[in-house]
Amino acid sequence: MVILHIETSTHVCSVVLSEQEKFIFQQSNYDGMNHAALLSLFIQDALDLLKESGKKLDAVAVSSGPGSYTGLRIGVSTAKGLCYGLNIPLISVSTLEIMTIAAQKTLAADKHGLFVPMIDARRMEVYDALFDNNRRIVRDTAASIINEQSYTTWLENSQLYFFGSGAAKCKYVINSPHAIFIDDIHPLAENMIEPALKKFQQQQFEDVAYFEPFYLKEFQSSYKPQKEDQGNTKAII
Repeated sequence: MVILHIETSTHVCSVVLSEQEKFIFQQSNYDGMNHAALLSLFIQDALDLLKESGKKLDAVAVSSGPGSYTGLRIGVSTAKGLCYGLNIPLISVSTLEIMTIAAQKTLAADKHGLFVPMIDARRMEVYDALFDNNRRIVRDTAASIINEQSYTTWLENSQLYFFGSGAAKCKYVINSPHAIFIDDIHPLAENMIEPALKKFQQQQFEDVAYFEPFYLKEFQSSYKPQKEDQGNTKAII
C-alpha cells in the first residue's frame, strides 16, 4: 500500500511517500509560502523514487484544512490532478488532526487530557477544535476569538494541551494551571500516514471531481484599491 501525502495548509510545504505504516520518502520546507514553486518538485522526487523501486502509487492523501486559502488550494488541486491522471483514489485528512498526532508524539504515552490544535487566523482569532486522547472530536472545528473566558468550561475539569501557530498569541490570555502549551508543532505530511491508511482500508475516499478543502472562512484579499482604482477594480486571486 503506497500513498503520497501532501500537506500545504500553513507556511510549511511537506510531502511524504509511505508504504503501509512507514515513510519511504520525506521532504519539507519551512521557509514560507513557497508551495507553488516547491510542491511539484517534491512530488517529482517522490515519484522518481517510486519508479526506481518498481512500485506503483495506490492513493493520494491531502490535508483538507482549515488553513491558508492559497496553500490549501494549491495542495488540493495538485492532489486531484494526480488522482485524475493516475486513476487512483483521493483521501483527505483534517489539518487539526494532523497537528494533534504531532502533539501526542511529544508527550508521554500516559498523558491524558484534551488537545487543542490552533492555526493562526487574524488578530485574536484562531481555527481550532478539541480532541480527546483517542483523537475523537470533543468540539468541532471553528473560528474562535480568544479571550480570558475561552475554554473555561473544559479547563475546570481537564488538562488542555494548546499547540500550533495560533497558540503563541494565547499564552498570555489563557491563564489556568490546567493549560499546557506545546511549542514547535506544525502540520507535517508524516503525521498523515496513520489516518490516511485507515481511511484507505475503510474505502473512505473523496470525489475527485467535487472535493473542496475546508476553508472555514471565505478568501479575504489583502489588496486595497487606491483612489484612482476605485470604481474599476478587478479581484485577483
